[in-house]
Amino acid sequence: MPTNAIALSRLLIAERPSLVRWMARIVGSEPAAEDVAQSLYIRVQTVRDHPPIVNKRSFLFRLALNLAVDHLRSARRHDARFADNVNTSHVASAEPNAEVRLLDQEKVRRIAAIVETMPLRCRQVFVLIKLDELSVAETATRLGISQDMVRKHIRHALQICHRTLAGDQSA
Repeated sequence: MPTNAIALSRLLIAERPSLVRWMARIVGSEPAAEDVAQSLYIRVQTVRDHPPIVNKRSFLFRLALNLAVDHLRSARRHDARFADNVNTSHVASAEPNAEVRLLDQEKVRRIAAIVETMPLRCRQVFVLIKLDELSVAETATRLGISQDMVRKHIRHALQICHRTLAGDQSA
């Protein structure tokens, strides 16, 4: 191994903590600075003896700066390349598929049919709470009944829905 490479390797080992901190400020993170330090070690191994290096510390920091700048440029090219052309065709959609939508629409139709068969007051309470999203107190005020009666009617409406839907599934 050339003597410059040996001397720079020893200097790199001695200066590594300060080099990593310095490069972290340049590249923005310590893990990226560690990557650059690894690249620096490999680069130092290829330094030849001719011409002789007068100030090895300055040479080492200059190599580190060049590698850190190269790392930044590479990261920017990578971000620019992949940020604009994100192909999402292989990513599953959060939207339900057509089959699930059809099943949900069928379930809504069945519930609407069940609501039509409910007693009038029970149906009114169900619609106000489940569709209009009123609170129990607001529903009681609007219908002129107590909150306990609203709770009783909504409980009865939900029982009718569950019983009818369970009967549909078992049939």
